[in-house]
Amino acid sequence: MHPSYRNLISTLDFSLDEQNRLLALARRIMESPAEYGQRMGGQIMASLFFEPSTRTRLSFESAMLRLGGQVIGFSEAASSSAAKGESLSDTIRMASRYADLLVIRHPKEGAALVASQASEVPVINAGDGGREHPTQTLTDLVTIQSIKGKIEGLTVGCCGDLKYGRTVHSLVKNLSRMGVSFVFISPKELRIPGTLRAFLDEGNQRYIETHDMEEAMGHLDVLYMTRVQRERFDSEQDYIRLKDMYILDGNKLKNAKPDLCVLHPLPRVNEITPEVDDDPRAAYFEQARCGVFARMALLLMLSGVEPGLLPAERQSALPTTKAILCKNPRCITSVEPTLAHACRLHNAETRTNRCAYCEGDVQGVEV
Repeated sequence: MHPSYRNLISTLDFSLDEQNRLLALARRIMESPAEYGQRMGGQIMASLFFEPSTRTRLSFESAMLRLGGQVIGFSEAASSSAAKGESLSDTIRMASRYADLLVIRHPKEGAALVASQASEVPVINAGDGGREHPTQTLTDLVTIQSIKGKIEGLTVGCCGDLKYGRTVHSLVKNLSRMGVSFVFISPKELRIPGTLRAFLDEGNQRYIETHDMEEAMGHLDVLYMTRVQRERFDSEQDYIRLKDMYILDGNKLKNAKPDLCVLHPLPRVNEITPEVDDDPRAAYFEQARCGVFARMALLLMLSGVEPGLLPAERQSALPTTKAILCKNPRCITSVEPTLAHACRLHNAETRTNRCAYCEGDVQGVEV
């Protein structure tokens, strides 16, 4: 298959030049939103949310409506035919015949990739399990650029749940090509996953890992707080033990730079106290506003209304495997029995493969 459209499944799907054009478009929309009011008139966006969302779903719908388009869709799996046992691929094949673009959020890793293979229109990943959240990264980049005036050369701290936090995974991958340094602040149980660490190491990326939030604070230009996500834990006891480990309050900010930019993809639970909201360095509500402009720019470019993306390249077929199965319970293959398993050889010495959907390591297993 050689579709004429582009998708956004991973944070690295756009080249740096393409991304810079998108960020520039987002800035123009922020400055003159009325000029873009009817640019997508007559087009329909399908909002397919198999997992709860407030900011991402509403900002996408707001973005499409502000551009003059229309929105259809559902906000939970229970209100779709998935509740009747319909496969994800069938849901996508149907929805892509009703709409001009699809936005999908799903609790399983790799779901957005499956959607892109089944769809006849562009697909946007609005979050797939703990894997990636590329449009949140676009939001973050627009916000950082707007507040700091630049991205290159900054020191970015990521704090909290770095193991399951898909917003962190996408942001770190993207920023790694933009000349930043990282400070990862987390307990050992929630450190960045091995696949992300290997990605950074292969690129000779500058980063340090620490559990001491207060010691790191004074070195940061950007602090990206995250909540510990109850829904990603298999053990309730582990969640309770770790959920309050990092709480940002006014006292901790005393050690921070005066121009620190505090971000959070939201929702927050208690990892940022309400007193911080009034600190001029708190930018997370402005970040939510920037999300609308970032997604407006994305919709315009993916639909072809605005130029900036190169033509789609021929999609490579996934390396289907019958003898090697992904055992990750968070992978889309765990709930889609008819989906062909697909793995790529990662390390011949250890016979380690990598699942094409969730990117988890898989050992060869005869079936």
